[in-house]
Amino acid sequence: MIKADIVKQISRETGVEAVTVSAVVEESMEQVRAAQIRKENVYLRGFGTFLIKSRKEKKGRDIMKNTTIVIPAHDIPAFKPSPAFQRLLRKK
Repeated sequence: MIKADIVKQISRETGVEAVTVSAVVEESMEQVRAAQIRKENVYLRGFGTFLIKSRKEKKGRDIMKNTTIVIPAHDIPAFKPSPAFQRLLRKK
């Protein structure tokens, strides 16, 4: 499913114009993105949490040059589904 499919589905089920739904979906995604950039978690009750995970510095290998490299500490975005969402997924 792509974003356009989500917009069509919401528009069909709510009767709201697709242009309006698209603007709301876009702004929702922008707010989640902005919160993640500020290193804030986003909690959506019954759906899940968009969170930032910190990765420690570690050693890795450059297999092309056969050398050891240092991968710096960094943050990555992640999603953790809520327990209710996980139960729904297990039923199917």
